[in-house]
Amino acid sequence: MKSYKVVEFGQPLQKVEESNPTPKGTQVLVRITAAGVCHSDVHLWEGFFDMGGGNKYSTARTMNPPRTMGHEIVGEVVALGPDSKGAKVGDKAVVYPWIGCGKCWYCENGTENLCPTPHALGVNEDGGYADHVLVPHARYLYPYGNLPVELACLYACSGITAFGAVKKAQGHDAGRPILVIGAGGVGLMGVRFAKAVLGREPIVADIDENKRKLALANGACAVVDPREKEARKQIMDLTGGVGVAAAIDFVGAESSAQFGWRALGRGGRLIVVGLFGGTFSTPMPMFAFTGNQIMGSVTGTPAEMKEMMDLATSGKAEPVPVIKRTLDEADATLQELRKGLIMGRAVLVP
Repeated sequence: MKSYKVVEFGQPLQKVEESNPTPKGTQVLVRITAAGVCHSDVHLWEGFFDMGGGNKYSTARTMNPPRTMGHEIVGEVVALGPDSKGAKVGDKAVVYPWIGCGKCWYCENGTENLCPTPHALGVNEDGGYADHVLVPHARYLYPYGNLPVELACLYACSGITAFGAVKKAQGHDAGRPILVIGAGGVGLMGVRFAKAVLGREPIVADIDENKRKLALANGACAVVDPREKEARKQIMDLTGGVGVAAAIDFVGAESSAQFGWRALGRGGRLIVVGLFGGTFSTPMPMFAFTGNQIMGSVTGTPAEMKEMMDLATSGKAEPVPVIKRTLDEADATLQELRKGLIMGRAVLVP
């Protein structure tokens, strides 16, 4: 088995050759046909998340290097453990990577993605920057129909993260426009799912002109540059003066969250998804004065994964731009993503 591992944080990924693992118990061995390179991988590779005020959250214990990153995985079942049920050799599936302990309240109540002691592939366990991966149970495998493998893998993180965030705006928007902040890979998925789930195209804010153009090409009804002095006025003009019902922040920086907060109408909801880092501050009385809410959104539940895959395989979720790279380009692709040079989504194909 060939893989590219984080051996030392902030240093180039190292190629490792070893024997293919043998599945035990309920495990399933999947030969990887494509794996996405996600922006959260950049933070995991760096070894920390920026918590603002000079504080950093270390991923050393979470990652416990050496670790094979990559949590957007699609592949083919090639071997089964002796107790495995629900899959057979030759099955082709997207792998749900947000695996929990299976025993806590969250796991038992269907929110495995919120498990406080996770076993997420590519984070806590070895993942997709490889040609094979061990999956603990066949229930984490989701058929992808006729979708191309380089698109199918993206639904394991970009897809489910965007879908889970958009679902949090569903029923809250009451027909009013929503705002998507950040037109990177996950943000573009959010644009697509806003149309599929909410039935309307969102307004998109991004500081990059090329990404604003890409957002328009992928279904945004309008775009704004949040750095412009009149950006908030533009949002108000686009919404008839009432503001957006929900702002989904796929950047997760102080500036992006503040822009989303200011764009909300009364009773609005700011949904924070991105992990860029920093802090957020607002006067406490503003919550009562406006009736607005702030909430986080992390990936999505297994049930939402099924709902999303049903939507995607039925052709109701349009694809996003994909750049294909070889597995041997894993480190170079990660560095391009870190520098903001990837337009759309990058996918490694072994």
